[in-house]
This record gives sequence, structure tokens and C-alpha cells, in this order.
Amino acid sequence: MNFRPGPDPAFPRLGEHDRYIFPPPDTWDGSIIAVGGNLSPGMLLSAYEQGLFPWYGPEDPLLWQSPDPRMVIYPDNLHISRSMRKVFEKGAFEITFNGDFPAVIRGCAEMERPGQGGTWISEGIIAAYTELHRLGWVCSAEAYINGELAGGCYGLRMGRVFCGESMFARKPNASKAAFLSLAQRLFADGVAFIDCQVPSAHLHSLGGQEISRADFLALLQKSRNYVTS
Repeated sequence: MNFRPGPDPAFPRLGEHDRYIFPPPDTWDGSIIAVGGNLSPGMLLSAYEQGLFPWYGPEDPLLWQSPDPRMVIYPDNLHISRSMRKVFEKGAFEITFNGDFPAVIRGCAEMERPGQGGTWISEGIIAAYTELHRLGWVCSAEAYINGELAGGCYGLRMGRVFCGESMFARKPNASKAAFLSLAQRLFADGVAFIDCQVPSAHLHSLGGQEISRADFLALLQKSRNYVTS
């Protein structure tokens, strides 16, 4: 079957309280679970609730992925290095939450990442997550130096689950300062774990650990209790 790049314009738009059922986990083979659909609020929320997220390149169709293993951070494992503690003690950054989400997601889209040809954060992704931010599902953290945005991060919260999406830095340690500040705030508010999605050495240095996809899905269903009405 041939697919056009990006979301399918013929796929119905799903509102915030609409849901789509993806293939069941016992049929999953590999990290790409489904292809197609769109980035409407109900479609995105359906995906996150079922352990998937959109991740695709400019020439790809909309790909819904669920890696195995998955990386997560638990409250007791969040790691703030000695050097970062000194950064916080010196007050090197002014940290805000939801202070400028549009600038944060734009900053993430503009960030050059070694080994990646361009960004996966397209205009469609920006519009979709901006809408989820307006609806209260997505939040951001910003790190400023002398009033200038130096870095930030954003992600989606479902009850006691936070799904980290992306971060960026224009100054050293800015993204770490934003992420660690947001993580501490989330854990203090009862979040059970942060979903870091794809394992990496950087996330491991912040306290991330790998778990199997099966364990992640069980943890997700246990922790994401929330009311959508």
C-alpha cells in the first residue's frame, strides 16, 4: 500500500474526547505500530493512552511508534549531577513553566541534532501540540538568561504520567535546567514516571532506565488514571 507523506487529509478529525483504537499490543512487531491517520487532538491522545507517539520524517507518512525497550525516569531515580546542582545554586537560569510554549516548540524544531537529517517537528506537529497545549494537555518549561530564552522542553501529561517530547538549548545546561526543574515539579505533583520514549545516553545521565515495552504498557495503564470529561 502506498502512503502520501505526512498526515492523511481524508482521515476524520477526532476531537479531544473522541478515541481511536490502534492494533492491540499482541500484534505488534517492531517499533512502527501503525501508519496513517492525522494529528487531531483525539488521535494524539488515543495514541499516548495506548503507548504510542508520532515520529516520522518529512518524506514519511504519519508513523505511530512504540519502541522496545522504552526509557523512563522514576521519581527516586531523577539524577541531578554535582555540576547541575552548582548551576541551580548560582541561579544561572530563570525557570518558568508554560511561559512561552510556542517559542519552546519552535526552539526544539530548529535544534540541529547529529545524525538526523532535518527535524521531525514539522509545522503540522507544531500546530497539533500547540492545540493540545491550549486544551491543557501539553506543558513546557523555559530557561532564561537575562530575559533571553536559552533553552526549554515540552511534553504531554496524562494523570500520573508525563510523556517527554523534546528539549533544546542555546546555552550550555539550559535544556537540562528546564527539564530537571519540570521533572521535580511533576514528581512533587504526583507524577509516577516520565516517559522518555527512545533510550539515549543523555537521558540515561538524567536518571533514565530501560524497561521492556510490555512492562511500560502495564505501567502506563496503572498510572494514567485521569478523567477526560
